[in-house]
Amino acid sequence: MCRWLAYTGVPIAMDTLLFQPRNSLIRQSLSAQRSVVPTNGDGFGLGWYGDLPRPGLYRDTMPAWSDANLRSLSEQIRSPLFFAHVRASTGTATARLNCHPFRYGDWLFMHNGQIGGWPMVRQDVEGAIRRDLYRHREGSTDSEAFFYLALGNGLEEDPQSAFALTIAQIMGMMRKENVDEPFRMTAACSNGRQLYALRWSSDGKSPSLYWASGHVGGCRDGRLNLEGGKDGVLVLSEPLDEDSAHWTEVAESSLLVAEKGRVDVFPINPLG
Repeated sequence: MCRWLAYTGVPIAMDTLLFQPRNSLIRQSLSAQRSVVPTNGDGFGLGWYGDLPRPGLYRDTMPAWSDANLRSLSEQIRSPLFFAHVRASTGTATARLNCHPFRYGDWLFMHNGQIGGWPMVRQDVEGAIRRDLYRHREGSTDSEAFFYLALGNGLEEDPQSAFALTIAQIMGMMRKENVDEPFRMTAACSNGRQLYALRWSSDGKSPSLYWASGHVGGCRDGRLNLEGGKDGVLVLSEPLDEDSAHWTEVAESSLLVAEKGRVDVFPINPLG
């Protein structure tokens, strides 16, 4: 399973979250604490919003901990909204096009988890992607297929309904093929204004997901300095330090929505 984080708020240098904390995302790529797979070395990716509506992307197949360019870029790039992802492949090839985040227009998407029985349902899932969207699919992951299927189901207009419909569709395909493996996921998407994060699984054993809010004032001795205020929201696979007062777990079957420092969490029940 992968590890990821998303930040929205006042612009900060990305290395504040990627490298500086004691349990930074880069450290998680070597030794994740709350994942069944401790090492996430099958590539990484950054997606960030800057001066243009279309977000920037930097992705590579190298392990995140060994890429000097990643450290240099993350020190220099300040962004009010960015995604970062370290990948542990669940079967698809280690290739740049399979690294998260994925981009369509002004949207970013990243994912952790797996569609159970993906080789058995892949043809049905890809066949359900709207034709005008499918031409933008570049890789072979179930994550990217989920993204394009959700776009066709109205992700840009109503993410909550699109997520629910997409999960229900895929679960129907899994039942058709008698797939017994679970469908587990956390995912995040953004249009550069709102940040959405989903935690859901078919067996109640979703990957971990947490959030925190406040002003990110850097790090001291590996501890994130998260001051009072509502100018920053962080959503991530696992906490960046041991300060439990910072972190709130996102409940199973929930959709988190963050905008302008406000965080709302809604239940999501795609199977009725």
